[in-house]
Amino acid sequence: MALLNFRSAKPAKPTGTLGSLLSDYSIEVMPRTAAKVEDFRALLPRSTRVYIAHIDGTPIDEMVATAKRISAEGFEVMPHFPARIIRDRATLADWIARYQGEAGVHQGLILAGGVPEPQGDFHSSMQLLETGLFDKAGFDRLHVAGHPEGNRDIDPAGGEDTVMEAARWKQDFSERTDAEMALVTQFAFEAEPVLAWGARLRDAGVTLPIHVGLAGPAKLQTLIKFAVACGVGPSLRVLQKRALDVSKLLLPYEPTDIATELAARKAADPAFPIEQVHLFPLGGIKSCAEWAATHGGTATLPAARAV
Repeated sequence: MALLNFRSAKPAKPTGTLGSLLSDYSIEVMPRTAAKVEDFRALLPRSTRVYIAHIDGTPIDEMVATAKRISAEGFEVMPHFPARIIRDRATLADWIARYQGEAGVHQGLILAGGVPEPQGDFHSSMQLLETGLFDKAGFDRLHVAGHPEGNRDIDPAGGEDTVMEAARWKQDFSERTDAEMALVTQFAFEAEPVLAWGARLRDAGVTLPIHVGLAGPAKLQTLIKFAVACGVGPSLRVLQKRALDVSKLLLPYEPTDIATELAARKAADPAFPIEQVHLFPLGGIKSCAEWAATHGGTATLPAARAV
């Protein structure tokens, strides 16, 4: 006799501060990393939002196929829409239609993208939003980039004047759209810059929820490589200091310290705009998911095997 395959109901939200912060985490994959995962249901909670990063040069066919596959496994899929690699309005409309028609996508991360020069008509996330195409298509969730440590592409001389102006624009846009919005940050390694930025946003009247980017467990050399390539700001000093400590040099980095500090601030000030964390699995999706589960990330029991 075969047992019925089943999954447990979603567990109650953890009461601990770190577990509470991690209970609805999201995670980012690329088509090539997703292809290495046999079944995301074996690794991630069923509530997980899976972002699909669109790196310059990745064909839209691969992006849509990855979205379709992960969506079919039961996850909320949020593909990137990088303004600087989208050639024109017609291309944007085509991407939206394909994601919706082939993968049932109804949400997206709208960002400028990491290429230095625009390849077409768009150079910023705000221009993509202003087309009105996401609202017209009925997207119910639109996430945008936030920059706790500044962004040299936006403010080449340093500082954050333009970054803050963009945040205020995004706040205004959130009041003109029916879609839910949130600010998603690049990964950081130190809590204080993120917390100080969150306080400055609140003082400026920007109340969008913040999803803080954290790098998942990885070798120190891997993290430093990605951090430099992605323009991580002053919090990079945490890794540099760790690299000088011979006792820690060979140990994998884990984001437990920064996550604990963020969770403690949220517990002390529930109105603080940090809503959840967004994980970058730089050391692998499996190890990242295991770290999250160990520290309170909502877990789902695997399906029972037929016997």
